[in-house]
Amino acid sequence: MDPRLRGDDGSGSVNNDDLKARIRTIPDFPKPGIMFRDITTLLLDAHGLKTTIDRMVAAVDGPVDLVAGIEARGFLFAAALAVPLNAGVLLIRKDGKLPGATIAEEYALEYGHDRIAMHADACAPGARVLLIDDLIATGGTARAAVRLLRKAGAVVTQAHFVVDLPDLGGADALRADGVEVRSLVAFAGD
Repeated sequence: MDPRLRGDDGSGSVNNDDLKARIRTIPDFPKPGIMFRDITTLLLDAHGLKTTIDRMVAAVDGPVDLVAGIEARGFLFAAALAVPLNAGVLLIRKDGKLPGATIAEEYALEYGHDRIAMHADACAPGARVLLIDDLIATGGTARAAVRLLRKAGAVVTQAHFVVDLPDLGGADALRADGVEVRSLVAFAGD
């Protein structure tokens, strides 16, 4: 694997300035002082989207059985990565959105709590699962997803994101949970 695709220097943006340039920044959304990193402009660009998927696939260590996507933008990337990785797609949704038997995990928000869920039979014990989402900020949802997957018996050792907001500490928190974190681009100062 090309180490420039891994983001191992901690910045997450090694060799990916072309992708970073395709992500629009919207100031003061959803509230004053927030710099919203809008990946819809990247999704609209066919070459940028293909390049994103190719680079994320190249950064995967070893075979995976399932690619778990976090609702909702994570679904897009999980499905796109699963095909070349010859893996299935596991959906992690907000609690109450999946039919049938589910297992759930609660996590803290800035003000309150939320829950995410997956089907109880979504993965067999020992399944190697790659966690995917579009962005890692504080890491609350991603860390809850890792706990949820591990509760089901999955082996989760890596999580990949398009964007990292390193100043918010989510990637470091996931690493402390024993998960290797990779992102294609980082926006410091958010």
